[in-house]
Amino acid sequence: MSNLKLYSTNGGVAEVTPRLAEAEADVQSLVEANMEVLLGVRFLASEYGTGPVHGGRIDSLGIDENGSPVIIEYKRATDAGVIHQGLFYLAWLLDHKDAFRRLVRGRLGAAVADQVLWSAPRLICVAGGFTRYDVHAVREHRRSIDLVRYRLFGNDLLGLETVASVTGQTAAPAAARRRHTARVEGGRVAGRAMEELAAAVDEVLLGLGDDITTVQNKTYRAYQRLRNFACLCPPQQAKLLVYLKADPAKTDLIPGFTRDVTGLGHHGTGDLELQLRTYRDLERAQDLLRLSYAAA
Repeated sequence: MSNLKLYSTNGGVAEVTPRLAEAEADVQSLVEANMEVLLGVRFLASEYGTGPVHGGRIDSLGIDENGSPVIIEYKRATDAGVIHQGLFYLAWLLDHKDAFRRLVRGRLGAAVADQVLWSAPRLICVAGGFTRYDVHAVREHRRSIDLVRYRLFGNDLLGLETVASVTGQTAAPAAARRRHTARVEGGRVAGRAMEELAAAVDEVLLGLGDDITTVQNKTYRAYQRLRNFACLCPPQQAKLLVYLKADPAKTDLIPGFTRDVTGLGHHGTGDLELQLRTYRDLERAQDLLRLSYAAA
């Protein structure tokens, strides 16, 4: 975003100058009021107290679409302490899981509270800027951390840029990626080779950008920027199911390949279902995968 220039074309071309918020609280209020749209996180609490012993207040608490707990810390401009502050609160959260579950149960119900994914807690830092030392620091940590830079444009435009994004989970071991040696019967991948097709899908999804992190849920593997853009379900006997954030209404649906699952129960997130049976299916799905990545 530091190199992004925004222009108004209303009555001529004029640059809209980016600016920082007047106060940190302004950024916090804006994000909290629109957290699910902006970050893919359901809002739980603001200025959450961590008790008299710990003596702190977490700016925002939420839970993302995969069930991972999320701490969000804000700074108006560049502040070297934001990452350390967030990690301090993240350590507290992992020692107080019952308190978080009670909060989730009270806000979102027992079913959501029972599915909290403690293997992948996240810290999101939203600030006016970050240094190269901040970016290096998050890559050295074993936690899931997103550094998000904001800018305000004019009176009604907000820009968010992911400066760095790392996952604290160890990636699941990938199956061998021997595409050309996979066993094929009648044009379809069969048996163990379906796992190789899943590995090929994983490779393609991770190759869409350098800002992608993954989260392994019980029933799917999520690929996310700030929000999920794809969810890969475990291989079935004859096909792989991938759920995308692409809009089904803007997609030419093909029976046996793409399906609109809006309002239908399914594992993962996204309203467009991809059914992959062959490597040719994966090839023709490339544009939809890129479209979903761009939309996240």
